Amino acid sequence: MTPFVVLLSVVLVAVAGLVLDAGLAISAKVQALDMAQSAARAGAQQLDLYAYRTRGVARLDTGRAASTARSWLASAGVSGDASATATTVTVTVRRTTRTQLMQLVGVRSLNVSATATATAVQGVTGPNT
Repeated sequence: MTPFVVLLSVVLVAVAGLVLDAGLAISAKVQALDMAQSAARAGAQQLDLYAYRTRGVARLDTGRAASTARSWLASAGVSGDASATATTVTVTVRRTTRTQLMQLVGVRSLNVSATATATAVQGVTGPNT
């Protein structure tokens, strides 16, 4: 009976570790997505004002948009990258979360990443947009 109880205890601790550490990883991913979305929105506000004022076209200044998104990430203290096209800003945030119980089996950390894109639009295009 004792080996069964010991084995069952080990399995229960392993399952609890997976649940706890997976929950922490999901929380870190949600936070990374929130930061990526915020940085992308900040970058999407960097319009090419000359194009907007002369032709009425909402086009991004790609250099400033990517730079602004990267600056937002740096000010938030997270690592990631940003790129921009004439219409969109895409930001990827990478985070590492330390495990709690999975350290017992040698897994010290979990890496998560999230990507968000913001689009510069001109005017109202429909409900809730």
